[in-house]
Amino acid sequence: MYKLGRGNRDKVQQFMTITGASEKVALQALKASDWHLEGAFDFFYSQPQVSVVNTRHLEDIFNRYKEPDADMIMVEGISQFCNDLQVDPQDIVMLVISWHMKAATMCEFTRQEFIGGLQSIGVDSIEKFRGKLPSLRAELKDDNKFRDIYNFAFTWAREKGQKSLSLETAIGMWQLLFAERNWPLLDHWCQFLQVRHNKAISRDTWSQLLEFVKTTDPQLSNYDDEGAWPYLIDEFVEYLTENGLVQRKR
Repeated sequence: MYKLGRGNRDKVQQFMTITGASEKVALQALKASDWHLEGAFDFFYSQPQVSVVNTRHLEDIFNRYKEPDADMIMVEGISQFCNDLQVDPQDIVMLVISWHMKAATMCEFTRQEFIGGLQSIGVDSIEKFRGKLPSLRAELKDDNKFRDIYNFAFTWAREKGQKSLSLETAIGMWQLLFAERNWPLLDHWCQFLQVRHNKAISRDTWSQLLEFVKTTDPQLSNYDDEGAWPYLIDEFVEYLTENGLVQRKR
């Protein structure tokens, strides 16, 4: 590394610390990504031949958090897992982690989900996992990944056996997700649902709201009254207009 500048040397060391990779592999990944650390991580974890995940370590981590009498990680284990990662259980990064684990239910990880998720993320220790948290958060900035995580959240947060999402849970998830997007109508949407709707949220409404947020400006100037929006979104637009909460420019 003697030929590298100090900044690049630091990146190599940081990359090796987080991934457990050799200096040669670190240099390869950083050069391939033009010395951008996030890109280097993506390159590294997309190369199965350079994966350094130790399956035995993954089993040990799972066993540390699983229930004593069940092959599952439940609320208590997840709380300890969050403590060890030094994140709040309500932190949106836990949703990103659950998405990587393909978790079927909130506050539960099966052995297969948890170990598969760690392999997907490319970590085999809590220290490496902590080092990956910034890049996991950064995935929310990617529009395609955000959409996948958003749609995953609907199924993940549902009560078992239910087709719809309870209103209280849906509002909590929207506040968590759209805080990332700074949607200015979020508070009005949540208030509207509590005043006018007060029912569970369907998958169609859930998925269409993201399209509404992405395609409609906050003053609704480009909202198409004849568009194929769910009735709830049409009612929301009426609610905003009737209450003078937006001034529509046509």
